[in-house]
Amino acid sequence: MINIHNKTLQDLEFSTVLQQVSEYCVTHLGNTKTLEITPYQDREILLNALQLTNEYVSSFYNDNRIPNHGFDTITKELQLLRIENTYLETHSLKKLVSISITCNDIILFLKKFEEYYPNLNDFASKIEVTKAIIEKVDSVVDRFGDVKNNASALLNEIRQSIGRLKGKINSSFSSALNMYHNLEYLDDIRESVVENKRVLAVKAMYRRKVKGAIMGGSKTGSIVYIEPETTLQHTRELNNLEYEENEEVIRILKEVTNYLRDFSPLIEQYQSFLTEIDVIAAKAKYAKSMNAILPEITTNKHLYLRDAYHPLLYLNNLENKEKTFPQTIKLNNNSRIIVISGPNAGGKSITLKTVGLLQLMLQSGMLIPVHERSKISLFDRILTDIGDNQSIENHLSTYSYRLKQMNYFLKKCNKNTLFLIDEFGTGSDPELGGALAETFLEEFYSRGAFGIITTHYANLKILATEKDEMINANMMFDERTLEPLYKLAMGQAGSSFTFEVAQKNGIPYSLINRAKKKIERSKVRFDATIAKLQKERSKLEKTSESLKVNEKKKQTEAERLESINIKIQKKLESYQELYDSNQRLIYLGQKVNDISEKYFEDKKKRELMAELFRLVQIENSKRKKVSAKRKKAIKAKETQIKKEAEKKVDVIRQKKKEAKKKEVKIEKPKPILKLGDRVRMNDGKAIGTIDTLEKGKAIVNYGMFTTNVNVDLLELVEAVK
Repeated sequence: MINIHNKTLQDLEFSTVLQQVSEYCVTHLGNTKTLEITPYQDREILLNALQLTNEYVSSFYNDNRIPNHGFDTITKELQLLRIENTYLETHSLKKLVSISITCNDIILFLKKFEEYYPNLNDFASKIEVTKAIIEKVDSVVDRFGDVKNNASALLNEIRQSIGRLKGKINSSFSSALNMYHNLEYLDDIRESVVENKRVLAVKAMYRRKVKGAIMGGSKTGSIVYIEPETTLQHTRELNNLEYEENEEVIRILKEVTNYLRDFSPLIEQYQSFLTEIDVIAAKAKYAKSMNAILPEITTNKHLYLRDAYHPLLYLNNLENKEKTFPQTIKLNNNSRIIVISGPNAGGKSITLKTVGLLQLMLQSGMLIPVHERSKISLFDRILTDIGDNQSIENHLSTYSYRLKQMNYFLKKCNKNTLFLIDEFGTGSDPELGGALAETFLEEFYSRGAFGIITTHYANLKILATEKDEMINANMMFDERTLEPLYKLAMGQAGSSFTFEVAQKNGIPYSLINRAKKKIERSKVRFDATIAKLQKERSKLEKTSESLKVNEKKKQTEAERLESINIKIQKKLESYQELYDSNQRLIYLGQKVNDISEKYFEDKKKRELMAELFRLVQIENSKRKKVSAKRKKAIKAKETQIKKEAEKKVDVIRQKKKEAKKKEVKIEKPKPILKLGDRVRMNDGKAIGTIDTLEKGKAIVNYGMFTTNVNVDLLELVEAVK
C-alpha cells in the first residue's frame, strides 16, 4: 500500500508541477481534478494510468490524433435530472447532446484504432455508445435552440394560429396608421414600439380623437403612444395563444426531461469520462513540453535515472533560453544509499529534489524527463527533509524540528522507503550533530532503506566508504576556477573546498593559514586529499568525454565510407551488366554481318535462313522464361542504367568542350593610333585616314565622307611615317 505524506509533496514542490499541468486542461472540471492529483496508492491502477498517459502522448506523433474532448460542464443539469417535476431548458438539452456526441466520437475512434490505443480503448469501452439522447433532443429542439413546430400537433396548431393572428394585427394596424396619417393626427415618426407592440405616435393635441389604449408618451410630452382599438382585440387573443404556446413548450420539455432521467447515470459517466480524458491529455501535453517518457518500471528495488532533468528547473531555463544540466543517478541493492558532498551552490540540493520529484510524478501517473534507458521502481513511502524547517508556530528551532523529523523517519523507514535528506545533521554542534547523524544513517542502512543525503560531515563520508551498500558521490567543480560543473560523480567523496573558495573570494592568505592551524592537521590533509582526488577525477572526465567524441566521429566516418563503398559496388555491378549486354549485342551484330556477307557471295537463301534460325535458337536457349511484369522491371532497370551511363558520358563531353573553350588564343596588343594612320573598321573593308583624335573618339576621312567612331572599333592598316 503506497502512502506518501503531504510534507513530502510540499518539500518537493509537487503543487507547482500540478499547477503547470492544470494549465493544459481545456475544461474547468479537468483543471480542478488536476490540482487534486496525489500519488496512486494501488500499483495496478498506477501502471494503467501511466499507460493511458503514454498512449495519449503517442497520438501527438502519428496521423491518428484523438478527437477533441472539450465540453460544457453539466453539473447543474445533472442536479435537475435528480429532482422530480423539473425540466431542462433547450440550451441545457443542447449541452447534453454535445457531450453525448463528443463521448461517442472518442469511444468509437478508440475502438477503431484499438491497436494504437489498447489501454485507452479499454478505459473508454466501459461507457455505452448510444444515439438515443441525441435523437430524442434533435426531434424536439432545432439547431437554433428553439422547440420545433412539429414537436407536437397542438404546438403546431397554436403556432399557425399565432402566425395568422399576427397577420391580422399587422393588417389592422396598417389601416389605422394610414387613416390617422391622412387626418394628420400622427407625428413625423408615425409609429413606434412599446412593450414589444407596435403603437401609433399621436400628436398630444389629438390623443382624444384616436381610439385605443394609451401605452405611454415621449419625454417632452408632445407625443402620445396609442395602440389602435382595432388591434387591441387581436392582441388579447395573441396573448392567450402565446400563453398556451409556452405551456405546451414546457409540457414538451418536461416529457423530454423525463425521458432523459433514465439516462442520468450514463450522462454522469460522460462527464466523468471526459474529465478524466482532459486530465490525461493535460499530463500528455506537459510530458511533450519537456520530452518526458515512460521509463521501464521494475519490480526489483532498482532506480537508474539517466540524463534526468528537474522539471521545474528545465521548463524555467527553457523559457529563459538557458542550459539545464541533466544528472545520472543509480540506486540498487549494491549501493542503496548515496552520500553527496562538495561545496555549496554546486547542485547537491537540486540533484536530491530531482530524484524525489521525478519519483513523485511517476507515482502520480505522469511521464518524466529522463533517457529512454532509465529504470525505476515504486516505493511505498518517500520521506524528505529539505530546506530550513524552522517552525515559528511551534517555537521549534531548526535542529529541534529536524530531530522531530528523524523520529518520524525512524517510525516509518523500511526496505520499501526512499528517504531524501538535505544537509544531514546540521543545526547543532558539528561533532555531536555529526555523531547523531551517523547513528541515524546506520539505522536507516540496517533497515534496508534506499536514500540520498547531502552533507559536509567527514564522518558520514567515511561511513559511506566503510559500508558495502553505501556509496559516496560529489558534485564536480572546475579545478582552476572552482565554478560548479553541475555533474554528479559517483564513487568518491567531495571536498568542501573551504579554504580554496575563501581564497578565491579575496580572503587574505595569512588569515586562511591561521585558520588552518586552528583545526586538526589530519582533517586538513583529509580534505586536501579529497580535493586533489576530485581534481584528478575532473581531468579524467574531460579526457573520457574527448575520447568518446573522437570515437563517435570515427564511427560516423567509417559508416559514411562503408555506405559510399556499397553504392560504388552497386554502380560497378550495374555498369558491368551494361558492358556484358553491349558485348553480347556486338557479338550478335558480327555474326549477322558474317552471314550477310556469305549470302552476298553465294546467294543461297535457304542456308541464310537456316543460319539465322540457328543463331536465334542458340540465343533463346540462353534466355530464362520470365513473366511480363518481371520483363518490364528488367527493361526499366536496363533503361535506367543506360541513362545514367549516358549522363556520365555527356558530363565528360561537356568538360572537354569547356576545356577547349578555355584555350584562349594569344592576342596581339592593340597598337596606339595616331593622326594620319590608315585604319578600317573591325568588321569593314573601306580604308580611311585619321583626321582628329579626342577622348577615345576618332574622325576618319574616307575621301568621299568622314565618320566619327570609337577608337576600339578601329583596326590599324598602315601607320603614318
